[in-house]
Amino acid sequence: MPQRIGILLAFGWCFWGGPASVAALTVIRLGGEDLPPPELEVPYEFVQLSWAEVDPARHGLAELVKIDPGFVEPLHLDPTVNLVPILEEFGGQVLALDWIGWGPASGNDLAMFDGDPTTAFLGDGDWGGDYGVIRQKSLVFDFGGRFFLERIRFFPRERFLADRFVQRFIIGISDGDPLKKDTREFRRGIRGSFFDFDLPYNVFENVESVIDMSLPTVPVRRLLFEAPENTRGIWEIAELEIYGNGFAPFASYVSNVIDLGAPASLGSLRWAGQQDEGATLALSTRSGLDYDPNTYWRYTFRGGERTRFDAKGRPLNLASYNKLALGAQAGITHDTAGWTFWSTAQDFAAGEGAIAGAGPRQYVQVRADFTSEQRASGRLDWMELAVSIPPVAQQAIAEIMPAVVPPGAAAAFTYKVKASIANDDLGFDRLAIDTPARVQSVDGVRLSGQPVAFELLHSDDTGFVLAVPLMDAQRTQEVLEVDFHASVFQFGTVFTGRVFNSQHPAEVPQALAWGDADGVPSSEQLRVDLTRLGTGPLGALSVDPGVFSPNGDGINDVVEVGCDVLNLSGPSSVECWVYDVSGRRVGLVDESWLGSGRYVGVWDGRDEGGALLPPGLYVVDLRVETDQGTTQRQAVISLVY
Repeated sequence: MPQRIGILLAFGWCFWGGPASVAALTVIRLGGEDLPPPELEVPYEFVQLSWAEVDPARHGLAELVKIDPGFVEPLHLDPTVNLVPILEEFGGQVLALDWIGWGPASGNDLAMFDGDPTTAFLGDGDWGGDYGVIRQKSLVFDFGGRFFLERIRFFPRERFLADRFVQRFIIGISDGDPLKKDTREFRRGIRGSFFDFDLPYNVFENVESVIDMSLPTVPVRRLLFEAPENTRGIWEIAELEIYGNGFAPFASYVSNVIDLGAPASLGSLRWAGQQDEGATLALSTRSGLDYDPNTYWRYTFRGGERTRFDAKGRPLNLASYNKLALGAQAGITHDTAGWTFWSTAQDFAAGEGAIAGAGPRQYVQVRADFTSEQRASGRLDWMELAVSIPPVAQQAIAEIMPAVVPPGAAAAFTYKVKASIANDDLGFDRLAIDTPARVQSVDGVRLSGQPVAFELLHSDDTGFVLAVPLMDAQRTQEVLEVDFHASVFQFGTVFTGRVFNSQHPAEVPQALAWGDADGVPSSEQLRVDLTRLGTGPLGALSVDPGVFSPNGDGINDVVEVGCDVLNLSGPSSVECWVYDVSGRRVGLVDESWLGSGRYVGVWDGRDEGGALLPPGLYVVDLRVETDQGTTQRQAVISLVY
């Protein structure tokens, strides 16, 4: 557990020294060490953390990444560097098969990897105390992660080039995915110790002394080399070399657990970096109530019984779990009671998102997962977290009713909020509610069942913000209710919300957790479903006005085309065209990518060249392309002058 002091320990990452020692708003930057602190209009505490101090003992992870003070990015393999001597740097190793099974290569095997072309391993059929069980030399090169390999090269000593080359051999590759076990074409092992591989090469009659073969451009975790005795004479290998090229296809960086020192309201996550076309950089966060995000299990050796305690009855932690005998280690699971799961990946292009976790949390972790192509990758320069201590409330929960509504229709909702507020908490007088489209109306606010004054401060297509009576320690546990009308277009829409105090604009809003806000069994959630599914992604098409006259007088100069777009799993292609009565396409209303929501397009009576069309009847055709096919809606409009 990191020590609580007023300054930052070397990546212990605890910086809270008590209410008097730090501004309420704290900005924590990971990486970007050569940059100045951010410029903000409000006072704040700034904490700089280093990429390089990642520590597995503090639940950090740096897997196949290059770490620089200014950035972190996937490892890039130099095609001129032989990987075999440096496998251990990646967490890899060379394994050899003997009569017991696969084990670390040793003894005479090492002559193939010692960098000395004057020493050699002899393929003479004596594979090392195997009593005839093993009939070939089998080596597995485990790279500790997946890489793009480029070629494999091996050869005998120079004076034996003409007569000690390998006549028969196979080369196998595997990405190491356990879900593909026993699906690959070749399997090698003994006594329950097996690996399987796909075989890019199975050579029966080699006559070349120096073998230099290209490898498929696919992610590879393990490479198999296997050769039996030659049919005539012996073979030898002076050096076996493997080369890669390009970025590691999968790499990860997980920060140490950041101890905020006290429960805090979690605000925004900001970042900067680069994402090449064809690559992805997935950023996520999680937060917890205690320092350890895991639960550790020990076998008691009473049947299959497991326990979370050591032999002396003390709760297991990372250090004590690692000290257990391997046979006593019963696994590590996520601490579902104390920690959130990793959030869904942020939109990297947005540059900003929210830290996962509703309610005050004292511990936070951030994660960056890189997925790269051979020559396309990503780079993360820095990440910044904004938190506030003390929090808005010890706990703030919310629920929405009803939980099921018709798709696209304006439905009446009641949003209920209950907060536990201590004397030192900020309290709140603002409530923000996220909606799938602009709210149609806010009809009333009640506190403990009694109507109270409120003000609609802001409303747009993503939600609205209300000014409400101050909720402080004097009103802890009182229920605040908001009545409003809104439309839902997606099954499982979540009406997330936040509360904040307008008298403390520097502090971050506190996210609302779903729960039982009114003490009455009801929805107890913020999710709203639709009453019917399977009706297709498009609702009825509307045109307003049905008759329009684009003559420039400001009255009915354009026609507005509207339609509810329902239950799309992601952005889909939406096209809206205008046709004359003969079926000839004459105008474009809109081409775009949309998610679930209300589609609105405007047509001004002009063709694609910008010329006004003659009066008459026209057909508006709206289409959406999904993985289920094309859905179409049409309506007739009249153009007059």
